[in-house]
Amino acid sequence: MAKAIERRGGANPWRIAGWSLAATLLLLPLVAMHFTAEVNWTPFDFAFAAAMIGAVGIAFEVTVRATRNTAYRGALAIALAAAFLLLWINGAVGIIGDEDNPLNLLYVGVIAIAFGGMAWARFRAKGAARAMTVAAIANALVGVVAAAAGRNEPPGIVGLVALNGFFVLLFLGAAWLFGIAAASGGRSDDSHPNTDPR
Repeated sequence: MAKAIERRGGANPWRIAGWSLAATLLLLPLVAMHFTAEVNWTPFDFAFAAAMIGAVGIAFEVTVRATRNTAYRGALAIALAAAFLLLWINGAVGIIGDEDNPLNLLYVGVIAIAFGGMAWARFRAKGAARAMTVAAIANALVGVVAAAAGRNEPPGIVGLVALNGFFVLLFLGAAWLFGIAAASGGRSDDSHPNTDPR
């Protein structure tokens, strides 16, 4: 239905919903600042958030235009969400201690493994599945460091294990969907416009 609307010249409702959600994420702190002193964003904070949200949105837009494979699209959406949330949480409050703790930079390494691995595999589904699996393992290892370093700080060991476990599951979910995209094989445009999905 959405594709039919788009072909007739109308806007894609999924695209409208996605960018509307992005705008809402930016408006929430602006509204919250009028009701609580706990939220105190500067223009730089809004610019940084807009750049992050915009980068995720554009990356997904490019993928939607490049492939018709639903599993590949879903996998990238999950991977982008994981990267976005890791950066957002670390920038806001930090996962290991507060946002100024240098150990939080380890999570940037996890993101680099995930998307650097995808680029190394030339965005083929099979290689992307491997990259996400390695990123999940890396995130689990960072979780061990987080539990050791932040055991006496909020959210405590249980919270750190749960939070890191959530991200491990996201990367594994992306790996699983990329695997499905690779297995669907056959036509190159089913997984990536210019490469064999396998």
